[in-house]
Amino acid sequence: MAGDTARPYPAPELPGLDFDPFLAGALREGPAVRIRLPCGEGEAECWLVTRYEDVRFVTSDPRFSRQILGCPIPSMNRYLIPLDSAVSFVDPPDHTRVRTVVAPAFSALSAERLRPRAQVLMDGLLLSLEAQGPPADLIRHVISPFPLTLIGEILGIADEDRPQIRDWAQALLTRATSNEDVTHGRAIRASLHQFFSELAARRRAHPRTDLMTTMVTAVTDGRISEEELLAIASLIAVNGWHAMRNILANMVYTLLTHPQLMRQLRQHYLLTPTAVEELLRWIPHKNGIGQPRKATHDVHVGDTLIRADEYVYVSYVAANWDSARYPQPERIDFHRQGPPHLAFGHGPHYCLGPHLARMEAAVLLSTLVGRFPHLRLAVPPSQVQWQARALIRGPVTLPAAW
Repeated sequence: MAGDTARPYPAPELPGLDFDPFLAGALREGPAVRIRLPCGEGEAECWLVTRYEDVRFVTSDPRFSRQILGCPIPSMNRYLIPLDSAVSFVDPPDHTRVRTVVAPAFSALSAERLRPRAQVLMDGLLLSLEAQGPPADLIRHVISPFPLTLIGEILGIADEDRPQIRDWAQALLTRATSNEDVTHGRAIRASLHQFFSELAARRRAHPRTDLMTTMVTAVTDGRISEEELLAIASLIAVNGWHAMRNILANMVYTLLTHPQLMRQLRQHYLLTPTAVEELLRWIPHKNGIGQPRKATHDVHVGDTLIRADEYVYVSYVAANWDSARYPQPERIDFHRQGPPHLAFGHGPHYCLGPHLARMEAAVLLSTLVGRFPHLRLAVPPSQVQWQARALIRGPVTLPAAW
């Protein structure tokens, strides 16, 4: 990747949890490399930033804006279906205004209050798994229903409606490859908005203690608009299941394919919180390079000048493998010391749910490892199937025995 020539970014379909070799090359070259991505019917050049400190700089500097919808943008997805124009593609102060309404439901305190419920749910799922008997798919029986139930309860989505949310999320967060896919994705997004519009109407008539009631109250008080409610509710529901389903599945797959780590966690359960952090750092959860920012001024990133109106991508996956911050980044070390990872992002657009995600991961891993001391894959790792065109990587199934 040396030189000034922009390289096409292939957004590869990588096997398993292999690290993207293009990102590895960009890390070596840094601080910002020139790449080409699809843009409309053609291609356009933009920047890719991968190193830890540079990623933190770009994502926290207000001169790099996420408010970019409404014109063609270079994107790894030629067929783009923006899910949310209320938070993901809005800058402060509007971003902060909307986020403030929902943030208390995902605070550290809220996650801890939810932990006993999560533990009861996990115990029940594992009891059912045990009754099912091996071999059984951990994703179907445990990993998928766990976050779907929790995010459903937080938002106030009825049990019978949660499978539909799951199916919509799976479709929306699979990369579109044709205009037909885009049409289908837009129809799903409209269905999501209709669903939450009807749920909001019910909460206006009959308030409860769920997050939807909180958002409805915020609309009544003039703090957010109805459109913003529908957008943020859709984003929370979709990511609250899809992202967590894959994050948790990737963690369990990693333990199942690294028996020494499984033994370490089983023998030293107090390591669970640090194990969760290291797995979040090490696992390349996302396919590709996410969403771009646009420079509003000329800005230097290291010794590279990025000019106003140029687009910039950052890779949190690459930043988490920056050897200047994490020696031997390819090694999973539950005792690793170092700066906080960037798996949940950085800056104003930092992920809304890291406390919930950490709690879910800790409950799942500690309970699963403790209850099934002989847990193992029921098939060779090479036979584990991975989702195709997924924006967040993850196995389709995890057949396990114990």
